[in-house]
Amino acid sequence: MAEEDLLAALEAAPPPTKKKLPIRNILIVLAALLVLGAGGYFGYKFFVLDKKVAEEAKAKEEAEKEKKKAVEAKEEPEVGVMYTLEPFIVNLAGSEGKRFLKATIALELSVPELRPEVKENLQKITDSVLILLSSKTFEDVYSVQGKFKLKDEITTRVNRFLLLGHVKDAYFTEFVVQ
Repeated sequence: MAEEDLLAALEAAPPPTKKKLPIRNILIVLAALLVLGAGGYFGYKFFVLDKKVAEEAKAKEEAEKEKKKAVEAKEEPEVGVMYTLEPFIVNLAGSEGKRFLKATIALELSVPELRPEVKENLQKITDSVLILLSSKTFEDVYSVQGKFKLKDEITTRVNRFLLLGHVKDAYFTEFVVQ
């Protein structure tokens, strides 16, 4: 009989229905999503965007510093006075006329008053440099070390003719070996 009463109770009971979510639960979920979204937005804005803005400001500041350095470098006076010699074209030694050297040389003078003395002795200086250049072989002038040695030799030779000052250094403004 207990089973019959249980069966009768089950049959008389209405079928189970789905419970509807209360509006309170829906509002809580929406509020949580709103808080998370706002937190994400402000976190992105204050942490990520601030770093980007700071990096851009730093890059701009460095660019301004470089620009100032470039302007200051342009404003600094030249250390020495330059005197450019006419281009030299010589046959290289040991090449039987098959190889030649074309070089344009600028001399850095120690004082500006030395310029007239260089002009007075220009024929002697040109002759001395021509003899030096034509005595060199291809192997002597092809390497970087050879070029530095040649610059030192030119400086030494030119300084023999100067009394008021000296040549600090010689610079190749053109150097062609063929």
